[in-house]
Amino acid sequence: MPEPAHSAQPLTTADTRPPCLASIEAVAAGDRTAVVCRGELDLGAEWLQPELYAVLDRSATGVDLDLEGVGFCDCAGLNVLLDLRREALDQGKTVTIRSCGPALGRLLELTGAGELFKAEGTASPGAPAGSALPEVSDPLPGGPELRVDVDEELRLEVAQLRRAMRTRPSIDVARGIVMASFGLSSEDAWTVLVTASQNTNTKLHHLAENLMGAVHGAPVAEEVRQQMAVAVAKVRATSPTPSDDGEGVAPSDTPPAA
Repeated sequence: MPEPAHSAQPLTTADTRPPCLASIEAVAAGDRTAVVCRGELDLGAEWLQPELYAVLDRSATGVDLDLEGVGFCDCAGLNVLLDLRREALDQGKTVTIRSCGPALGRLLELTGAGELFKAEGTASPGAPAGSALPEVSDPLPGGPELRVDVDEELRLEVAQLRRAMRTRPSIDVARGIVMASFGLSSEDAWTVLVTASQNTNTKLHHLAENLMGAVHGAPVAEEVRQQMAVAVAKVRATSPTPSDDGEGVAPSDTPPAA
């Protein structure tokens, strides 16, 4: 007599994605929805996507983001914002950034992505960084309308993403150099790079390339060395606990010497 067949049980694996370090709060404002985000937008920010998409679905014409409370954002966090914008375009809606903090503002400025979230009649959210944007006027009557040339916007977005793909490897390597040189965490190393970039008026990927060159003996400008040292001292003074990322590495007080 044949034995009864047992249905195959699906294999389950633990979700290894990092936790989300950000939260959002949505408030309906007429036919748009205002979303306040606080925390850090990094790899864990993808946990926010379903909630952000749901907020977008409930809005009539789109979403306005208040990112003033975002203290850290990397390429993964920026991709979450770009994905939300693409979804909005598919629905005939828009996503704007009303305000943002200095770190995110600088990232939007350096990547050029700020233009993609700019509402008509307002300044780009990345220039100047950290400044609040003027109120957006009510949408034109007659239902949601895109106020920009979609094809031109998408071409700009593709160009910016391609540039980000070219520059990200050098920035990631530079972050590793800073982590190893100063015994900092990944987040603090990013803060050092962004701060030095801002204070020396140097694009982040150019600064990263300079630091990579220093490892091989190329000279580093004195201004960059000074600003790096100042930024390192600042993050060490504000970090609650020493980082484990630099364990076994003797931290120095200056960038790699030429």
